Amino acid sequence: MLDYAFRQLKQLKDEFDPSRAALGRWLAIVSVSIVIVAVGGVSLYAVDMLHDQADAQGKSRALLIGASAREELRRVDENTLAAAIAEYVQSPQRRAFLASLMNNRLGADFGDRQGAAVRLLPYRVFASAPVDEFTSVHSAALADGHSAVQRIPRLDLYAASFPIFTSNGDVIALLEARLPAAEIDKATSQLVRRLSLTALVLGLIAVLGGMVLGELVAGPLRALTRAALRLGEGDFSTSIPPRGPAEVGVLARTMEDMRRNLVDLTGTLRRHEAEAQAVLAGIVEGVYAVDKNRVIRYLNPQAAKLLGVRADEAVGRFCGDVLKPQLQNGRRPCEINCPILHARLEGRAQSVEHLRRGEDETRTTVITSSGMAEGLQVQVIRDETELEAVRRARDSVLANISHEFRTPLAAQLASIELLREGLNTMPLEQQHELVLSLERGTLRLTRLIDNLLESVRIESGQLGIRRQSLALPELAEDARALIGALLVQRNQTLDVAIPEELPPIEGDGPRLTQVFVNLIANASKFAPEGSALRVGAEARGSQIAAWVEDEGPGLPAGEGASIFDRFRRGSDMEPEPGGLGLGLWIVKSIVERHGGTIVATRTPENRTRFTITLPMETLA
Repeated sequence: MLDYAFRQLKQLKDEFDPSRAALGRWLAIVSVSIVIVAVGGVSLYAVDMLHDQADAQGKSRALLIGASAREELRRVDENTLAAAIAEYVQSPQRRAFLASLMNNRLGADFGDRQGAAVRLLPYRVFASAPVDEFTSVHSAALADGHSAVQRIPRLDLYAASFPIFTSNGDVIALLEARLPAAEIDKATSQLVRRLSLTALVLGLIAVLGGMVLGELVAGPLRALTRAALRLGEGDFSTSIPPRGPAEVGVLARTMEDMRRNLVDLTGTLRRHEAEAQAVLAGIVEGVYAVDKNRVIRYLNPQAAKLLGVRADEAVGRFCGDVLKPQLQNGRRPCEINCPILHARLEGRAQSVEHLRRGEDETRTTVITSSGMAEGLQVQVIRDETELEAVRRARDSVLANISHEFRTPLAAQLASIELLREGLNTMPLEQQHELVLSLERGTLRLTRLIDNLLESVRIESGQLGIRRQSLALPELAEDARALIGALLVQRNQTLDVAIPEELPPIEGDGPRLTQVFVNLIANASKFAPEGSALRVGAEARGSQIAAWVEDEGPGLPAGEGASIFDRFRRGSDMEPEPGGLGLGLWIVKSIVERHGGTIVATRTPENRTRFTITLPMETLA
């Protein structure tokens, strides 16, 4: 039973929870309660006063009736009255005389008093009679010596008692006046009903007023609440209605100002965010931010691409699990040499990290870490894998250039020393051989320098093409003249089989001559000593196809297109060291700028053929 009672009390408390009730309902309830308490209190007080006044009026009327009756009795001769009372006591037959006396004296005055009754009670009869409802009022009158009045609820009447004294002060009788209370109570009941009706009407008016007041106050507040909920959800488009009472209107205008400020601030923040996103998306470096636990909270697209992950998958993970740096002495750098932790102590830190991407790929990166700010720490990660490769290629090229320049220069220096020592004694044939050696070394250095300069011009976009009519046989002969000394050195021959009637082409003569020089020099380097090199050409529609063939071992498998890359060298197949890996790349660049193509193939005769295709000269 106690548990059930507690549950009922809790349910009742929840039903009347102020936080769950509407403001308009509470205003109506409070207003009605105040009116009910006020009207009820006034009504109760008024009813109590009415009852008091009615009771006083009833007692006064009863006293008035009794006093009037006593005055009438005073006009009766005292001896006659005393004798009649004595005979009444001794002989009940004398009661008719006493009644006649009362009727003659009092009937004329009280016959018209509706409901009022007066009787004369001998004192000896009262003294010997048993106690009844009137005993107390008579006793009070005797004690007062003048009069007494009381309301007797059981009989619903007012009773007044007046003692009748003889001239010597003895009590001979009690004059009793009775007045029914119904008439007085009727008037009081009418007033009470009127008061109740008035209270009811006022209560209804209070209910209506409370509802109107609640709507006047709660309506604008509900609108403000809906607007505040929209603001909380991020909807700043709908304005806040400035209506309602003065205080609510001030609140609405304040919220409207706040909304406009939020709109302006949100717009500014979104612009700044868009600018920051544009900057972070536009920079080459990757950017990521971590919290105090080194958990990634932001990752820009460049960093995600560099690490080979998706940004939404990386966010929320430990940075070491996403970056996957190579182990150092069997431990991760995150545990022993983390730039993020160093930056928290020093304000800034930088380190080179080798990050594993997949099973076999490793990226060389430079990670720059800033200090902690607002609970976040920003790192900039720069991929230097290609730059590292370029550095290695640069070092290799510089080493090759040094070697390529040192070898012919050493040979030339040796030839010059021999010429100087045997200038007057050395036979002319030996002197001629030394001069040819100097010429070959000079040609080789010139070709190397030309290729270097040409590569610089191509890389910087300064390779200009002059358009003029050119005959292909002349270009081949110019190339033979420039490369002849190298062919003599290797005891190789150059067979040029280009038809004289071949249509001319349009292009830059010196650069196309360089194309043939580079192709013939490349063929000479890979072809055996004493072999023959071949240059041919033919017309193919609106184009001219020219080729250079050698009897070398051919192209490595799968490297048909890569041999034209910059700094690409086939050191494993070269019969002699040398070359910068620029010759074929320069050839491809010059041919493509002339609108042509170049391919490397193997002929049915097991010869290596480099074929260039150039457009014929167009007639104006």
